[in-house]
Amino acid sequence: MATVEECRSALDRFSAGLARAEGDAKAAAALDRSLSCRITDLDITFTGRLADGGIQDVIEVPGTPVDKAQIRLSMTGDDLVALVAGELSFAKAWAAGRVKVQASLRDALRLRSLL
Repeated sequence: MATVEECRSALDRFSAGLARAEGDAKAAAALDRSLSCRITDLDITFTGRLADGGIQDVIEVPGTPVDKAQIRLSMTGDDLVALVAGELSFAKAWAAGRVKVQASLRDALRLRSLL
């Protein structure tokens, strides 16, 4: 099972990758939205803001935050680490129910190019 530190590191690597994005991914990374990533097996949620081509102001919150982010992801820590490492396909993980995404339809379509 991935640790909190491994999950935070994966989010940092993902954010760094957003800064290098090109094409459709660059346009998606330019969104300005509140973002949360719930790590179900650790019962924590990382919250922050997708802005300026990265994830800003990431904090760790126990459980599920009261305020709902505009883009909400939910998965296990191992799946987060595997997704960021490129070892797990987002589409397959989403189709299998291993990754859940709650966002507006427009945001969800734009996010496809990031994940």
